[in-house]
Amino acid sequence: MTGLPPVADLATWQKARDELLVREKAHTREGDAIAAERRKLPMVEFDGKVEVVGAQGAVPFVELFEGREELVVYKHMWWDGAPHQGQCEGCTHVPWHFQDAAYLHARGVSFAVLTTGAWEEVAPFVEFMGYTQPWYSVRGLDEPVGGEMGYLTSYLRDGDRTFLTYSTTGRGCERVNGSLALLDITARGRGEQWERHPEGWPEARQAGWFWRTNADGQPSWDEDSRPVPQWTRPGVTPVRTLGRQGHCH
Repeated sequence: MTGLPPVADLATWQKARDELLVREKAHTREGDAIAAERRKLPMVEFDGKVEVVGAQGAVPFVELFEGREELVVYKHMWWDGAPHQGQCEGCTHVPWHFQDAAYLHARGVSFAVLTTGAWEEVAPFVEFMGYTQPWYSVRGLDEPVGGEMGYLTSYLRDGDRTFLTYSTTGRGCERVNGSLALLDITARGRGEQWERHPEGWPEARQAGWFWRTNADGQPSWDEDSRPVPQWTRPGVTPVRTLGRQGHCH
């Protein structure tokens, strides 16, 4: 097999590992410093009485806090009219990796997923995927509750007053995905083109190459694939179309 790390004795490995650990600790401390600055950001007040639609019908947004002081949401993109396999493969990985908010609840934080999809389409998708966290439709609503999707966002509640405190997108949403963090400590990494790979390593692919796979388990962005977690769902069969029309929003 080509593209393997060099082979060394344990003492040599430990020396290299200790050298890297210095940089890892500096990275951790810098992350802590950035988090401290994040906590000092100003916040934006908005109308917490604006209604969103969930399993219990229309409810004011403030109810998503479930009586807790803080709330974290993921804003899931949506393809109108698409079947389950046609929904956003990138967004799918976030709620799939976060099925239990018990530790957040213990710290006074609730979690929910928001999407612009109409609830009559969203509800069967949530049931099919087996998601355990609450979902709500924010269709037609502006920021900071609705607006653009694909964001991880946090809110604070002070009585009946609600505030936007933080929002991130792109790789900022990776903090929910524990699989990516684990891949980052493996020798091969994520296998994506943006990574630095030693000469001779297996050919890297576009970011998110493993988000969709076909019935044979092969990564595919063609019409024969589903978001990876769907293959674990009972009764899932091969597909021939993603059934997408228009644009993801």
